[in-house]
Amino acid sequence: MKTVYEVLSRDEIERIHAASMEILQTVGIKVDYLVARELFQKAGAQVDDKQQCVRIPESLVQWAIDQAPKQFKLYGSDGKLEMDIGGDAVQFAALGTPTAVHDLETGEHRPSTLADLLNHIKLIDGCEHIHCSQMDVWPNDIPMTVIHSEAISAWAHNSRKSFGLGCYGYMPTLDMMRMMAIAVGGKEELKKRPRFFGICSVVSPLQMTQIQIEGMMICADYGQPVTLAPEGIAGMTAPASLAGLLIQENANILAHITLSQIFRPGTPVLYGTVSTIANMRNGTVALGAVETGLITAASAQLAHYYGIPIRSVGGVTESKTEDLQAGAERMSTLLPAVLSGVNYITCAGTLDSSMLESDALLVMDDELAGMSLRIKRGIEVNETSMAMDTIRKVGFSGNFITEKHTAQNYRKEHYLPKFLVRQPYESWAREGSKSAMDNAREKAREILAKHEPRTLDPSVERELEAYRRMVAERPLEELYKYEMPECQDFRSENL
Repeated sequence: MKTVYEVLSRDEIERIHAASMEILQTVGIKVDYLVARELFQKAGAQVDDKQQCVRIPESLVQWAIDQAPKQFKLYGSDGKLEMDIGGDAVQFAALGTPTAVHDLETGEHRPSTLADLLNHIKLIDGCEHIHCSQMDVWPNDIPMTVIHSEAISAWAHNSRKSFGLGCYGYMPTLDMMRMMAIAVGGKEELKKRPRFFGICSVVSPLQMTQIQIEGMMICADYGQPVTLAPEGIAGMTAPASLAGLLIQENANILAHITLSQIFRPGTPVLYGTVSTIANMRNGTVALGAVETGLITAASAQLAHYYGIPIRSVGGVTESKTEDLQAGAERMSTLLPAVLSGVNYITCAGTLDSSMLESDALLVMDDELAGMSLRIKRGIEVNETSMAMDTIRKVGFSGNFITEKHTAQNYRKEHYLPKFLVRQPYESWAREGSKSAMDNAREKAREILAKHEPRTLDPSVERELEAYRRMVAERPLEELYKYEMPECQDFRSENL
């Protein structure tokens, strides 16, 4: 049977749901964006413009849940790679906005650059289990106003997988959607086969912010899936008790799901969580804490209760280097995500609360993802796996290494790692005494050396480059102008 991890009973799930509904109807959620408040009001929510507060009835929340797809697909850049999102499917992605990297060649801790982002996209393109790059390295050597357009351009030229970015406001998100559409053959093709994964950061406690909602709505118009993901911090921006955090987080997520469906019924969304605990000694975040895994598993159960796909973090650590702490914390947050049924798991390749990137660790995380999937698959008991005929044949005086059953089944039954050290000590020393991380580092170099960029149609190349240059030359005032609601136009034909 498959391996399943649950931390809440059915009664506890229903108590958290009921408490979340009470919070939404009595406390409500702060919405600083007039356009969103108007959408809520038209749909039947109670709106207080003076307090910028929206109170949402349970009936409206339930209606929205019913509109949201239970499963959908995400595609690679050329539309050939298909990923199921929802159900029993588990997908892996990188994430975080690391502003620093461990240099692959020197080991130096240094600010991240656009070249690092490009390398990261190439490495994910060469991974077996990690199928999406999500703006995983934040370049420090280019203006912030062009990071989104440079990232899309880098993806279009170097990745055969999907790509994701945050909801960065009206104009930047519209730039991203238009550039994605150029790269894949138009808006309708992008809607038909989504390649983009939007990340709507949900502010705790109980807030809905303009810049995130603008981006969510534009992604929704283009039919791209959006994860609605709070990073509640128990003891700081959420109750210290994990049950209290879950109630607040659940209310916040459901409010955002409700708005997404009011704006465009049928928008593919994911119930998201990046929630964790505070490091109470220092007043910082402890994303690598073991409680992150518990919160993730509980969030997965709530998402399953609503029938909505879920995205969470996994493989996160507070360690600053690729050491034992990094390994222990990675698995304590990765396995709960995999075994509880999270559909889309992010944070591969990161250290230091996902703020530090390591190319070698990204490659190692691809291996950890494969190991986790093997644990989730569990033990299958059937006529073939029971091996009764082979046991009878070998009896008590032989071995199984030369048996046909072994040759036919060991690759399926045994996970065969690429980087973990398993050979005898003498041969390991003779071959250079390389650690698992040394092996992963060599593989990262190999992937980068062998990577071949995509060949784009010349007309696509010209249009994409023209758009990239336009964003680079856009005056800052023009960017800010479109954050004023009176300048925004959400009619689909004008997006």
